[in-house]
Amino acid sequence: MDSASNAATGHPFHVLAATQGLWGERIAAHIAATAPVDWQVDVWPAPKVLPPVVDDPDEFLPGALPGADLLLALGEVAGLAQLIPGLVRRSGARAVLAPIDRNESLPAGLVRQVQGWLVDQGVPVLFPKPFCSLTESTISTGRQLQSYDDPIVRRFAARYGRPRFDVEVADDRVAAVRVLRDSACGCALHVAEGLPGTPVDEALEAAGMLHHHFPCLASMNQDADYGDTLMHVSGNLMREAFRESLSPFLKSPAYLRPAGRVEPIE
Repeated sequence: MDSASNAATGHPFHVLAATQGLWGERIAAHIAATAPVDWQVDVWPAPKVLPPVVDDPDEFLPGALPGADLLLALGEVAGLAQLIPGLVRRSGARAVLAPIDRNESLPAGLVRQVQGWLVDQGVPVLFPKPFCSLTESTISTGRQLQSYDDPIVRRFAARYGRPRFDVEVADDRVAAVRVLRDSACGCALHVAEGLPGTPVDEALEAAGMLHHHFPCLASMNQDADYGDTLMHVSGNLMREAFRESLSPFLKSPAYLRPAGRVEPIE
């Protein structure tokens, strides 16, 4: 991202990431390395092993946590989601993002439970599925698209979520790609760095391959909501984002008109 986007933009913004494995650790590390200078990013590594049902959350929670505006719940198993209310109380978080890149970590029934718990605490929680579907006003995509209005999540989503690019083209090749909004895991930045020099007519396919080989860690299991895997949904979001920025440079497909055919008169 450009240096101007790293400039301080107002009040400090405190993000607490609760991680539990490679997926969450990579997200937290990328955000900590690329966040604006007025952000503070802290990480709490949750226990690697948690029971399917957590009877006593205090048994697994630390005595104290850094204060936070936003909690990122980046769990590998359902047990971490059950710690979210306690993490909110200890950190003072005013909003929660609990992305779903694997249904095993947040099954539908648990999503409803977490929503109910946080309603009681007066704290909004969003479950973008997948994480890279997050925008400043919506989560998820297609028929699963939902709108929201929360300034804390919106501040995060201005930087991380559904990828946005600005593309420069010269001599029918990608000359430069600037990331306007990165994936939280850093995949969009990886795609942007790998595309310069690619012929324009090959760029969309190349973007998809770069996404796949980053590698994307979203699930390859079939998702009932989308009728597809979350990795494929994520890849489609990446290609759509790149297509939007590349569209002025793409050639319209040629169509063959059968001999003797004429357009109907309206």
